[in-house]
Amino acid sequence: MAVGKNKRISKGKKGGKKKTVDPFAKKDWYDIKAPSVFSVTNIGKTLVSRTQGTKIASEGLKHRVFEVSLADLQSDEDQAYRKIRLRAEDVQGRNVLTNFWGMDFTTDKLRSLVRKWQTLIEAHVDVKTTDNYMLRLFCIGFTKRRPNQVKRTCYAQSSQIRQIRRKMVEIMLNQASSCDLKELVSKFIPEVIGKEIEKATSSIFPLQNVFIRKVKILKAPKFDLGKLMEVHGDYSKEDLGVKLERPAEGDEAVAGQEVAAAAE
Repeated sequence: MAVGKNKRISKGKKGGKKKTVDPFAKKDWYDIKAPSVFSVTNIGKTLVSRTQGTKIASEGLKHRVFEVSLADLQSDEDQAYRKIRLRAEDVQGRNVLTNFWGMDFTTDKLRSLVRKWQTLIEAHVDVKTTDNYMLRLFCIGFTKRRPNQVKRTCYAQSSQIRQIRRKMVEIMLNQASSCDLKELVSKFIPEVIGKEIEKATSSIFPLQNVFIRKVKILKAPKFDLGKLMEVHGDYSKEDLGVKLERPAEGDEAVAGQEVAAAAE
């Protein structure tokens, strides 16, 4: 063997063992704040890598979508079948400010509504709110047996279904296009639109379990911090201390002399 050829024999493997670093050591926790429409605004925490070079932490947080049960947002277990999607819009200090980004039903709730011997009626419509959000609303409803009905089934005729669907679309359009996103979300929570559809269609065929089962946001307007702060109200109230009156300079000197006199 030629002298000095195999220099690596004694050195061991190339690129020796790398030191394992805990990935969580480079990450920070941020609080997620929900809009003030919901009764619980602090919904949890999220994790992001610290700012390093050109990778800014707040940029990594923006546009994340969180899915939260409405039961947690309203402290009401009866609302557990609704899932609300919230999108991170801005980061202020350690707080991530979110805005409404859609709504859905849990699968088990939808499955529990669908039964035999009744007609299922669905409708969907694209609407634009007053603050230029483009939404797609999906509505679902079921026919109901009339009081003192003997017949086992309650199927609606196809002409009645068409009429009901037309009514659904009309009410969804009226309700959504006449208000902004914040007001619309406050209508979704107590199911105002579903109840109105039920009332309006009772003359065609009595309905039950009428819900806005899904809301998609198709298009959002350009980000406006002022609007976002409106949606959140004054979220930072709890973090502020109590305001104290600062004494004037002359008063401070007098107080100092009094303390010195007392010490003597």
